[in-house]
Amino acid sequence: MSPPAHTLTAPVDSPIVVRFDRPVDRSSVTSGSQMRAFGRWSGAVSGPYSFSDGDTTVTLTPNRPFSAGESVMVVLSHDIRGADGSPLRRAGYSYQFSTRTRPAALDFAPIDALTTRTKPTEPSRAYGGIASDLNGDGFLDLTIVNEDTADLRVFLNRADRSGLYHPFIQPTFPVNDRASPSEPADFDGDGNVDICVANINTNSVSVLLGNGDGTFGPQQEVRVGSAPRGIAVLDADGDGDMDIVNTNSNSSNLSLLLNNGSGVFGPPTFFEGGAAGEWALAAADMNEDGILDLVIGARSAGQVLVNTGNGDGTFSFASSQLADGAVWMLVCGDVDGNGTEDVAVVNSTSNRAAILRGNGAGQLLPPERYATDPFCLATDLGDLDGDGDLDWIISSFSGDWWLYRNDGGGTFGFLREFDAPLAASCCLLPDIDNDGDLDLALVDELADVVILMQNSGAASVPGDFDGDGDVDLSDFLVFQQCFGGSNNPPAPTCPPGVDADLDGDGDVDLADFLIFQQNFTGSR
Repeated sequence: MSPPAHTLTAPVDSPIVVRFDRPVDRSSVTSGSQMRAFGRWSGAVSGPYSFSDGDTTVTLTPNRPFSAGESVMVVLSHDIRGADGSPLRRAGYSYQFSTRTRPAALDFAPIDALTTRTKPTEPSRAYGGIASDLNGDGFLDLTIVNEDTADLRVFLNRADRSGLYHPFIQPTFPVNDRASPSEPADFDGDGNVDICVANINTNSVSVLLGNGDGTFGPQQEVRVGSAPRGIAVLDADGDGDMDIVNTNSNSSNLSLLLNNGSGVFGPPTFFEGGAAGEWALAAADMNEDGILDLVIGARSAGQVLVNTGNGDGTFSFASSQLADGAVWMLVCGDVDGNGTEDVAVVNSTSNRAAILRGNGAGQLLPPERYATDPFCLATDLGDLDGDGDLDWIISSFSGDWWLYRNDGGGTFGFLREFDAPLAASCCLLPDIDNDGDLDLALVDELADVVILMQNSGAASVPGDFDGDGDVDLSDFLVFQQCFGGSNNPPAPTCPPGVDADLDGDGDVDLADFLIFQQNFTGSR
C-alpha cells in the first residue's frame, strides 16, 4: 500500500495505491465505490482509478490535495473480486495514514475568537466539533457541537487564506440534549461530509447528512444505551461503508449501528467492552491485520481496552491496561514512529494524562504519566512543528490548554500553555489558512468561544501555492492557470488567493516561470 499504514508524512498530493495478490476484476473496484477514501479534514476522496501490473495494482488519484496533517482512512469492500471471480476476504480491508505538515516554529498568534452564541446572554455550551471542508472549496470549515442549545453551528471559512471565518450559519442544525462527541464521515457515499453526534441526555446518536454547501439535512436519531460518551466511525462489517460505534457509560456497554450504504442506520446491537464504565472511544488498527479495532476507555475501571475487529460486525476482547486514572477521552496515533498505533489518554478528575504504547499485536504497554491542569477533558495529536512526529495538546476544563512537544521517540516535553477565558474543554488542529502547517481552534465551553491560533509556519517557498513545503506538479498546475498576462486583476482562471506574480512586476510571465522552475523540487 502507498502511502503505507500509520505513516505521518504522506505528501498531500499522494495517490492511493493498493497492491493485490491477484489480478482484480476492474468493474468490481469502480462500480459502487468499493474502494474509497476519506480525509478527516478534506472529506471524501474523488478521482479516477487506474490499473497496472497486470491489474494487480489499483491506483486512486485524488482530484485535489489532502489537507496538511490530516488522517486519511482507506476502505476496501469485500465486494471487490479477483479477475477469476474469487472474492476479497469477507472482512474487507481498512487502513489509515496521515499527511505531512511543513516546518513551523510553534509561534502561535491569536487571530480571532468566534462566538457560538446567538445572543450574548444565552449560552450554547460549545463542546467539540469537526474541522472539515463542508462546501468543497478546499478550505476547512468548523462545525461546533453545542450541549445546551442541542445543535450544530457551522462557521464557513472565508477561503482567502486568512484563516478567518464567517459568523455561523442560521438557522442552526438541531441534534439533541447535551450533544457532545462527534465524528465526520461520508455515510451515504455522495462525496459530501456528514457528521454523527452522541446525545448524552437523550441516550441517542444523531446522524446528519451534508448537503455539500455548508449545511446539513435533518437528523436521523437512533436510540442507543444510557449516556453515550464516545463515538467512532469505521467499516465494521467489511461492506465498504461507514458504520458507527458508541460507548454507553451508564449501561457499561457499546452500541454498533450498521449503515445500509445510504446513510440510514438500523437499531443498535449491544456488546460488552470488557470493563466497567465504557466512556472514551477511538478506532485504529491495533494488531496490523487490516481491520480497524476499537480502543475503549473504561472510566470506572480506570482502564484502556482493545477490542479487535472481526470484520463481520463483531469485536473480540483482546487486552486491557491501566490508564493511570479515570479516563475521559483518548486518541490514537503512532507517537514513537515505530509503525504501530499508540494511545494518548486524559484522565479527567485524576488530573493527569498518559501515553500507552502499542505493541502492534493488540496489547498496550503500561502508562507513561504526564501532568495536566485540573480536570483534563480532551487529548489531541498532530504534527504541529512539521518534524514528522505527533505533538500533543491537552485541554482541561478547570484550567488551560497545554502543548507538549514530541522528541521524536514518543517522549513529550511541556512547551507552553494557552490561557482559557473560562474552561478549556477541547481543541481542533486543522490547517485553517491552507499554508501547510497545523493551526489551533481552541474551544471554551463556558465562554462559548472558539479561539483561532495561527501557526507561524516557515518562510514560504516561491511557487509553493498549496503550502505543502514542495514546489511540485500540483503547484505547476496552479501556475498554468495563472500564466499569461497582467496580474492586476489576476487571470480569471487563477484560483482565488493565489499570487503567481513571483517577481512582483504585475505580470505572470516568463520571468515568473523561471523563478518557479528554479524552485521546482517535485514531491519529497
